[in-house]
Amino acid sequence: MSAPEKTTPNDTPSSPPAPAWERRYRAARIGLPRWADHAPAKSVFVSNASGTFEVYAWDRDTGAQRQVTDRPNGTASARISPDGQWIWWFADTDGDEFGVWMRQPFTGGPDEVAVPGLDPSYPGGLALANDGTVVVGRMTDDEGSSIHVARPGAEPVTVYRHTESAWLSALSEDATHLVIAHNEHGDAMHSSLRVLRPDGTPVADLHDGPEGGRPDSDLSSMGFSPVAGDQRVLVIHQRRGRDEPLIWEPATGAESEIDLGLPGDLSAGWYPDGAALLIDHEYQGRSELYRYDLATKELTRIDTPPGTIGNAGARPDGSVEYHWSSGSTPSELRSTTGDVVLTPPGERPPGSVPVSDAWVEGPGGTVHALVSKPVGEGPFPTVFDIHGGPTAHDGDHFAPDVAAWVDHGFAVVRVNYRGSTGYGKDWTDALRVRIGLIELEDIGAVRAWAVESGLADPARLVLSGGSWGGYLTLLGLGVQPEAWALGLAAVPVADYVTAYHDEMDVLKAMDRTLLGGTPDEVPERWAASSPLTYVEQVRVPVYISAGENDPRCPIKQIENYVERLEQLGKPHEVYRFDAGHGSLVVEERIRQLRKEFAFVDSVIGLPVRNPA
Repeated sequence: MSAPEKTTPNDTPSSPPAPAWERRYRAARIGLPRWADHAPAKSVFVSNASGTFEVYAWDRDTGAQRQVTDRPNGTASARISPDGQWIWWFADTDGDEFGVWMRQPFTGGPDEVAVPGLDPSYPGGLALANDGTVVVGRMTDDEGSSIHVARPGAEPVTVYRHTESAWLSALSEDATHLVIAHNEHGDAMHSSLRVLRPDGTPVADLHDGPEGGRPDSDLSSMGFSPVAGDQRVLVIHQRRGRDEPLIWEPATGAESEIDLGLPGDLSAGWYPDGAALLIDHEYQGRSELYRYDLATKELTRIDTPPGTIGNAGARPDGSVEYHWSSGSTPSELRSTTGDVVLTPPGERPPGSVPVSDAWVEGPGGTVHALVSKPVGEGPFPTVFDIHGGPTAHDGDHFAPDVAAWVDHGFAVVRVNYRGSTGYGKDWTDALRVRIGLIELEDIGAVRAWAVESGLADPARLVLSGGSWGGYLTLLGLGVQPEAWALGLAAVPVADYVTAYHDEMDVLKAMDRTLLGGTPDEVPERWAASSPLTYVEQVRVPVYISAGENDPRCPIKQIENYVERLEQLGKPHEVYRFDAGHGSLVVEERIRQLRKEFAFVDSVIGLPVRNPA
């Protein structure tokens, strides 16, 4: 892969070498390529090689690569048509996630609106068939969710619409059936599935809930069998308290649960012949791959190194390509053939320290935390880097921001609090109603362990996070005012009620589920979980960064919180950037971390740095 020549302020001949943390950010990275189902030599991937995350095309037969998109704020998502003739990408405005699908010939050419007749929306899924059929999922704040089918040469037809959130999951290989996930029952944490024909005729429903004699279980479709005429659907369910696969046959209603006897959560995808599943096993912050033969029920482990598999796919020849990293080793694109799939151009980013595990007893059970620390003896100044989601988790993967703080002389602790995925359904669902407060109880327990164990200096503890992690940071500074020396909140929820009214509709549905109703229906719950409620109790300096065009954590509710900080005379700093829920521009990411370093150093002093 080649990249345009670029010069940065720290790369001129007369300047000293850039520090390791900046080189990690500037080093080119590549996402796992997605190939055309019927032309697997043609692939697309997303890379930051140009300095901004953009879409690239790759012809594996010739080795030719080219940059497809070039937009000021970057492009995050792309697809390739099954015949390999078209590259699709989603065009929003300055990161606001609201736009339309565009397409461009694989070999290059002008961009065009991919599905004329559909107004801009938030993306709700996309499926492309080999015969040219396109299915588009859309979400808007005034119309709810809708699914549209466009046949070649015909106007798109609406086949589904509902006020609750729903999205397209998959289209069958022969384009005769599609499956959607929906929350018509009002529970955005436990979706149901429905199979439709392309004219909107319902075929079958799959719903787990008390009315069906089963506990609530989130159901997600991992796609139809890739074999034409085979309408089996691969589903991930939670009927035994964790994510596991099953095969669903909508025509007959038959369900075949697959119990692999592995601990932790499982995800899965099809092998191209439909005879086996590629299993992704997630356990205690690490992941591994297996091949499961559906006929023989044989489970075979695929040899991968310890760490985290970010994404994986089975090729037509039976090999598996996967995106791998660990806390100490930057990401690589590997294949079970033994080859490296693609090597980014330029310098390989410097590595970091390995991750260690901490298991801490909290009020709701044992909490798993991942620890990265600099060379030397503690106690260290320590950053509690809180993940977003909340239904996500931290693992043993390479994180440039974590490595940067370690270089800066800080230990970093990442907490998989209640609400995190990867530890079973009950752990994820536990945050409901008392959201924010539940997570902070777990973070507080890990904080106490970090201090008592000698890892963390109690006078130099930083609470930090982005998105939901930014929300927990602001909430934590008010709910646990004595626990932290300062807070760093990126794109946070700050005023929960205002955020609800301004955020994208799919997030409104999730918030109603988490809190048990709207702000008007259960105002006491919303107040109890809103950082704005506790702003008067904040005793330490606060740094907030916010995207001007963020549809998830909108700017107005952050302005309300900052205005209250100003009225109360609380020390704070605000940085606003021209993007949405984070930036796809490398230099912008570096700028934000520089500002965080400067803010922390001004509050708690300059720690001793590791040589880098």
